[in-house]
Amino acid sequence: MQRLLFPPFRALKGRQCLQLLAPRAAPRVQCDCIRRPLRPGQYSTISEVALQSGRGTVSLPSKAAERVVGRWLLVCSGTVAGAVILGGVTRLTESGLSMVDWHLIKEMKPPTSQEEWEAEFQRYQQFPEFKILNHDMTLTEFKFIWYMEYSHRMWGRLVGLAYILPAAYFWRKGWLSRGMKGRVLALCGLVCFQGLLGWYMVKSGLEEKPDSHDIPRVSQYRLAAHLGSALVLYCASVWTSLSLLLPPHELPETRALLWLRRFAHGTAGLVFLTALSGAFVAGLDAGLVYNSFPKMGESWIPEDLFTFSPILRNVFENPTTVQFDHRILGITSVTAITVLYFLSRRIPLPRRTKMAAVTLLALAYTQGSVLFNFIFKISDLDEGIRNI
Repeated sequence: MQRLLFPPFRALKGRQCLQLLAPRAAPRVQCDCIRRPLRPGQYSTISEVALQSGRGTVSLPSKAAERVVGRWLLVCSGTVAGAVILGGVTRLTESGLSMVDWHLIKEMKPPTSQEEWEAEFQRYQQFPEFKILNHDMTLTEFKFIWYMEYSHRMWGRLVGLAYILPAAYFWRKGWLSRGMKGRVLALCGLVCFQGLLGWYMVKSGLEEKPDSHDIPRVSQYRLAAHLGSALVLYCASVWTSLSLLLPPHELPETRALLWLRRFAHGTAGLVFLTALSGAFVAGLDAGLVYNSFPKMGESWIPEDLFTFSPILRNVFENPTTVQFDHRILGITSVTAITVLYFLSRRIPLPRRTKMAAVTLLALAYTQGSVLFNFIFKISDLDEGIRNI
């Protein structure tokens, strides 16, 4: 009876199932290195870990999975860049306040009939932008700005789906390491926060202000927060993606390299601050105050630079000060990028790092040249209007 119920241990030990569960001694190796034996309870194969944890299969992150996740995040960063560009176009066409409510699912279906368009137009007519600025707007003109804002919102939903759906799939497949799970959760949370912040920004431009007859516009503070969070999302996605796709370079930690790294971090922060100041310029329409460069009007420092009280209020609410600060930050950023490029030439760096420095320099000067041409054309237009 004992032989029937309990076969000899040696016979069972030859089976695959028990071999997986039995702790293994260190296998013999052919090299001179010493391998420590496994402690009792340790398992040396994935199958053993699966059986010990009670699950049939375990999928661990691999190099192939990391490449897939890295490419996914790179595509996501591209969608974020597209959202920023589309948001800028929406701002330039003054279309951001055309949709006066927000629904996650309901507003995905645009008006189709004439009655629905007229009802949407009547809702828009109840808010300050129509009453003060667009009181003579036709239904055809309203459709244009409505579709501009609609495309921006739908693109934002596309960005959210591009992050959340693949993240859930990769999480379930086990392609995300423990550290990557935290990063992906943070990115998905930032996407959701970005959408809520966008509506919070638009809502500020729909509020009635009885004591003000100024052009209705969104809060420059909320606009800067909206743009800033989008830039953080973009940079975090690109950084995480490249950390998975590109192998790290092992460079000697010299004093010159350490100083270059710190200067690069400072330059990145300066560029980010310049972009945020640009959001304040857009929110206050401060770019229309002075349309000459390098002087502002007839002087280097305008007289109305500190007209608000307290003085700190001028930095965020005085259009002249906001434009002045943006000019100073822009010039400083281009100068810092130029210095960073020449510093990178003095240190032996990998090829892709040198290409990144050259690309950054080219983009900085391209941005500056486009801005200068725009200012000069506005100045010529203003001069032509004065001569009429």
